Amino acid sequence: MIDLPIFLAAAAEGGGLAETLSEGFGINWPFFIGQLINFVVVVLLIYFLAYKPILKVVQQRQEKIDSGLDYAEEMKQKLADAEKTHEETLRKASVEAQEILKEAKAHADKLQEERLTEAHRQAESILERGQAAVEAERQRMIEDVREEVSRLVLETTRRVLDRELSEQEKSAFTDRAAREMSGSLL
Repeated sequence: MIDLPIFLAAAAEGGGLAETLSEGFGINWPFFIGQLINFVVVVLLIYFLAYKPILKVVQQRQEKIDSGLDYAEEMKQKLADAEKTHEETLRKASVEAQEILKEAKAHADKLQEERLTEAHRQAESILERGQAAVEAERQRMIEDVREEVSRLVLETTRRVLDRELSEQEKSAFTDRAAREMSGSLL
């Protein structure tokens, strides 16, 4: 091993530092420069043929990854927006459905009330017509009974008296029988 203070002293006494180094380390300068040139050439070849393309591929991949991440973030945002829109649409649809149900119920209640009112009106009309028909039938029956009673009274009177009655007698008997019948029927 070479001692550093001795090496420095030798460099100071005789020649230059390069000579001292070359003698102390045994450096062959032409071989060293050739090796240095070879090293630089290999480094440049590796740099241009391997390192630069690898950096380019890595950079492209990084850009692709960044693009993918940006796209994923954009899609995430769009999905969130779509979910918000979907929720808002569902909320609006629910509100509209409630309003439609309220309107339909109100319309159904109104329609039911109108139908019920119409049914009551028709029932009253039917009852009134029925009562009118019953009253008309009652009057017709009373008339029929009066006619029949009058005919029977006249026939009975004619048989009892054993003679033919005059028109004035027939009218008097018929009126009297009608009055008595009216009093008993009412």
